[in-house]
Amino acid sequence: MKEQIEEIRRKANEEITNVKDAKELNDLRVKYLGKKGELTAVLRGMGGLSPEERPVIGSLVNIVRDELESKIQEKEETFKKQEMMEKLEKEKIDITLPSNKIKRGSKHPLNRIIEEVEDLFVSMGYDVVDGPELETDEYCFERLNLPQGHPARDMQDSFYVTPEYLLRTQTSAVQAHVMMENEEKAPIRVICPGKVYRRDDDATHSHQFAQVEGLVIDKDISLADLKGTLEVFMRKMLGEDTNLRFRPSYFPFTEPSYEVDVTCFKCKRKRL
Repeated sequence: MKEQIEEIRRKANEEITNVKDAKELNDLRVKYLGKKGELTAVLRGMGGLSPEERPVIGSLVNIVRDELESKIQEKEETFKKQEMMEKLEKEKIDITLPSNKIKRGSKHPLNRIIEEVEDLFVSMGYDVVDGPELETDEYCFERLNLPQGHPARDMQDSFYVTPEYLLRTQTSAVQAHVMMENEEKAPIRVICPGKVYRRDDDATHSHQFAQVEGLVIDKDISLADLKGTLEVFMRKMLGEDTNLRFRPSYFPFTEPSYEVDVTCFKCKRKRL
């Protein structure tokens, strides 16, 4: 039986050395080391051996098995390295080739304007404050002194999600949050840019639009500060030769109230 085992070792080593790919290698593993392999068959035939021969033959079979498993594993690693090198060779990138042009998007015009407005007011010492677009009736109206039945509510047809929550109709709700959170009673100078929502049946109006509100609370603040701020703002956005005109007007939620006219940036007060 020793001669049989040595013959199996010789044949297996020769075939492992000459194997050409991973599939053939796996077939050899099954042929010699599998459940029905040649070495396994030797172990099953040990029943006819004497008690003295069994440990000798068993030890020899284990030595040959370990030897073949080691060589098969080495060959397997060699095939894996070869496969990796072939894959790298096929998939290598020629960095000298011209690249494909990457299509890049651009900022939305509205976002650009908002950023310009924010930069301007930050340069004048304002903070930019954001707030939730889904707001409570309390902060959207009642905290701004607009209780149920107030005439200002009639001017807005609101999107209510529940009896308590609605899509904010103005960014003044952010002002209410800022004032409530100002427990130190420190001076306030903020702008509140953001989206607001109102139901409008008029085809010329969108249900969603953008607002930028400003809030200043401090000692010795007057309409002169408002006028000066608006002049700086308009001339920065529309041109240094822009002129403003304040007109007293009526709004049920502010007093005193003004509307502001500006000269046309296109015709500069000249009729086309």
